[in-house]
Amino acid sequence: MVIQTRLGSKWRANRTRRFLWRFPLLGREVWIMVPVNNREKDADGQGGGVQSVDRALQILEILARDGHAGVSEIAEEMGVHKSTVFRLLGSLVSREIVRQNNDRGKYQLGFGILRLASSIPGRLSLVHEARPILESLADQYKETVNLAVLRSNYAVNVDQAMGPSSLATYDWVGSLTPLHATSSGKVLLAALSADERELVIKKTGLSARTSRTVTNRATLENQLLDISRYGFAVVHEEFEIGLTAVAAPVFNHLGNVIGAVSISGPAFRFDPEGSPGLIEDLQDAGLRISEKMGYTRR
Repeated sequence: MVIQTRLGSKWRANRTRRFLWRFPLLGREVWIMVPVNNREKDADGQGGGVQSVDRALQILEILARDGHAGVSEIAEEMGVHKSTVFRLLGSLVSREIVRQNNDRGKYQLGFGILRLASSIPGRLSLVHEARPILESLADQYKETVNLAVLRSNYAVNVDQAMGPSSLATYDWVGSLTPLHATSSGKVLLAALSADERELVIKKTGLSARTSRTVTNRATLENQLLDISRYGFAVVHEEFEIGLTAVAAPVFNHLGNVIGAVSISGPAFRFDPEGSPGLIEDLQDAGLRISEKMGYTRR
């Protein structure tokens, strides 16, 4: 008997009553083979193994996006009983994929996620090729440098290098950030077609992260035109008060934008447009990473 399972936009088939679960993690793909038990029932009376794993994946996506969430919040977003969410969280906690923090019993991703990632041989080639360039840029400008890619309508940071003068202590690797409120996000958003951009904005909206976040669609579109024209994006305290950032695109061998490299620092001292050569050096770093991915400068 062939069991066929829909995972996002992918289907996998297996003749051993097992199915493969693809979980995108830090720019990589983790495949887990899970046994199917057709007799298992969820609390709301729905089907067993396939649906349970799909719901577990939804929980992980919510926690990756929001940082932490409670049982009620997750259940409401998924449209399922709290008992179903509680049971699934219990399984994830037992595997250390999720852990419960001290903030009113909310849940967040656990160290088991890193264990899964480390089981994959090799690193994502983009991260591997970009690493020395990120470190060089961080050392040159003494600030935090990040590499981000587009995933699930958000910018996800896949690598980070800390400069010697950096005040940042937060590890942004794995964090999902809104496209419209971050420099890397705006670079990625500007590279999308008008139809793709429309779909993303319909799904995510243009919510304000700070009082300086651009939430007007026409204003954002004008910014994206300038980003496409000049090849960089600057944000001043749009994602977080006190944080300024600038980003430039990374291209693949076809000339398509596949990522963004950014420099960020405290607003009181970091002025990308007022620092001679910084934007040009950042753009050059993006192009050097691009060349390692097969891109040819025009």
